[in-house]
Amino acid sequence: MSPSPEHEALHRIFQYNPKLFARSVSRLLGVPAREPTDVQLLNVDLTETRPLERRADSVLLVEFEAPDQVDRYILLVESQTDPSEQRRTRWPYYIAYLHDKHECPVLLLVVCSKQETAEWGREPIVIGLDSLPCMIVTPIVLGPDNVPVVSSIPEAASDIPFTVFSALTHSRGSEAHVILEALAAALDTIDIEAASDLAEFIEAGLGSTPGQQIWKVLMATNAYSYVSEQRSQGRAEGRAVDILRILDRRGIDVDDASRERIESCTDIDVLGTWLDRSLDATTATDIFA
Repeated sequence: MSPSPEHEALHRIFQYNPKLFARSVSRLLGVPAREPTDVQLLNVDLTETRPLERRADSVLLVEFEAPDQVDRYILLVESQTDPSEQRRTRWPYYIAYLHDKHECPVLLLVVCSKQETAEWGREPIVIGLDSLPCMIVTPIVLGPDNVPVVSSIPEAASDIPFTVFSALTHSRGSEAHVILEALAAALDTIDIEAASDLAEFIEAGLGSTPGQQIWKVLMATNAYSYVSEQRSQGRAEGRAVDILRILDRRGIDVDDASRERIESCTDIDVLGTWLDRSLDATTATDIFA
């Protein structure tokens, strides 16, 4: 079964903004963590030569400037919707594999949108005998109980990636509405294209939770600039499809250059003119005359 959009979003937000982890553990857990100077996305395939596939969700190599050197650690992010003992038994292997391969500390972060899953994730993983453990894995877990509700627009605008994480984490709870309202308004304070991309990421990431329905209503009933841009793009794409369909139904060949020009146009008025001309054109290039 392929991972759900909700599952993917909870760990990919740490790829979208690689400095989010350092800010989060300092803010939420009171553990000092330097903001990285560089973060690289590593291969999530942790399979060895034997035919047993093991894949993590996100694996990041975090580097930061130490007083006399560049230091680093591996951040392994696992998104967990429901408890899974099969998944849990793999985490010590992931840590050992990455520690051996990269020869640096490895941190395991488990992110959850369900409280019961967060509580399950915090249970130490003990390998060995009860009286003689040889490995104890204690995951860092962020869930609804320790990720704060971002409820004001200024707070949301000051750290939009963290607010997205807050919204995804609380997507099933009663606080989802206030977070999403603040987040929707905060997106209107940044670049339209970036806001539009994040709005789509958020909708997909909220999955089938109550938060997704709240987000859809907010996007449909409010005149945010990035929503207007999305609607404009959607209308342009739809009109381009109509032009190409009409030309095709009329048996008119469309060369690659003309197709590219039609599909890349975002001006609704120009596309409207081309649509009218497509009804009488004898060649594809006639619509541009």
